[in-house]
Order: sequence, then C-alpha cells, then structure tokens
Amino acid sequence: MNKLLKFSLPPLLILGLMLTNACAPAGAPPMPGLVPPPSEEAVKEERDSSAVEPSEETLERKIIKTGYITLEVEDIAEVMDKVAEVAGELGGYVLSSHKYEGERGASGSISIRVPAGKFDEAFSRLRQLAIDVPYESTEAKDVTEEYIDLEARLHNLEATETQYLALLEKAETVEEILKVQQALSNVRGQIEQIEGRMKYLERTSDMSLIEVSLKEIKPLAEHWSASNTFRGAVHGLTTFGRGLATAVMWLGVFCWLWIPPLVIWLRRRRRRRA
Repeated sequence: MNKLLKFSLPPLLILGLMLTNACAPAGAPPMPGLVPPPSEEAVKEERDSSAVEPSEETLERKIIKTGYITLEVEDIAEVMDKVAEVAGELGGYVLSSHKYEGERGASGSISIRVPAGKFDEAFSRLRQLAIDVPYESTEAKDVTEEYIDLEARLHNLEATETQYLALLEKAETVEEILKVQQALSNVRGQIEQIEGRMKYLERTSDMSLIEVSLKEIKPLAEHWSASNTFRGAVHGLTTFGRGLATAVMWLGVFCWLWIPPLVIWLRRRRRRRA
C-alpha cells in the first residue's frame, strides 16, 4: 500500500498543480518546481466546459452606474446636509465630503452611494437643490461577463483545493506535506482574491456612486423684506449715533487745543467789523 501511494502521489500532485495554474489569473507566474502552465486556448476551453451558461431569464445583469453632477447653490454647507439627507432617505450613505474656501468663493464636493434602482430618483432630487445645474453626466458599465468568469474560476479552484486536501491526508514524508501545503496555500490565495473581486462587483453594482460638486454663487437680486429693511435702518441709525457720540468725546478731550485759536479768530473778526 505504501509503495502504491508513493508511485501514485507524484502524478496526482502534478495534475492538481496543473489545474491550479490553469485557474490562476493571467500573467501570474507558475509555482516553483511545477511544469509550465497550459496555453491560453486550453485554459479557455477548460473554463468554458466547466462553466454553466445561465439562461437570459435567470441571468441577473451586473451593471455599475456612476454619476457626476455640478450644483450651483447659495449655501454650500446647507446643501451638503440636504444631499446627505437625500442619500439616507433613498437607502444610501455618504462616502466623503469636502468644503473649500477660496478667493473666488466657496466650493465643495460630496460623494454618495444609493441603491441602483434609486439612481435616477437621486439625480432628480439633487437637481432640485440647486439654483442651476451647469454639468451632469452618467455612465454604466456591464460587468456580468466578468462576474460569470470569476464564478467559473472560483468553482475550479475550489475543486482543486478539495483535491489538495485529499492529497495532504495521504502524504507521509515531510517533503510531500510541504509541497502540498505550498500548493494549497497558493490556491487559497487565489480563491480569496477572486472572492474579494466578486464582492466588490456585487457591492458596486448594487449601490451606485454619485459624485456631487458644489459651487457657491450669490443671487442677482436679493428678495426685499420689510423686516430686514427696518432692522437695517435701525442698525444704520445706531451706527450714526455712536459715531456722533465718539466725535463729541474727542472734541471735549482736546478742547484745550481748538478753543484758544477759535476765541482769537472770533475777536479778530469782531474788530474788523467794528
């Protein structure tokens, strides 16, 4: 039995490693001590044969939507809060927000994610927050084929991992155990990489990204208000009274400088008239 295992283990190990290289991402170097990976045509044929093509009815498209919009507003801080409210009410969230103060005025930006089904509604509600919308753009990327390809590669790698686990149980020498563990670790790393990419595609296709740029502008004509006008008049009268009182105080403090010359001028004037 031991002799049979020693003769059968190396071929099984090489076969499993060849499957691993076949499922590895394009451009990935082969593992040390392994035979060269098969050609791209062979990998494609093996992947196509193992993948199950879903029907058009059951196929769920993976569409990544991204939108860009510029809003001209009166108050950036207020509109940023309203944009966050829109995202929350639609079941989304805020990724980041920034506000800048410059010589030409204030500006800002805020990035939000909303459910893909609420993408158009979010754009419509954002337009209502602005005085003007000078720019907007949307784009969609179909990643369905990439997602299906990742599923097929993940299936192959999981099958290869199962084979390695079986080989690991049968390995007897330290050298055999180390080789299998090395190959198993490589397969596990590829599985985690593919799973991470699949989760990213799922998340970005389910939650669309909208980049909002904000520019602060002042309206051409402000709305007239009687209360505001009255308050302005009172403020102006108060300012005038304070200025007048300040001038009287200054004259009183420096009276010894201007009263003597004034008295002399008045006396000379009277003499001239006499």
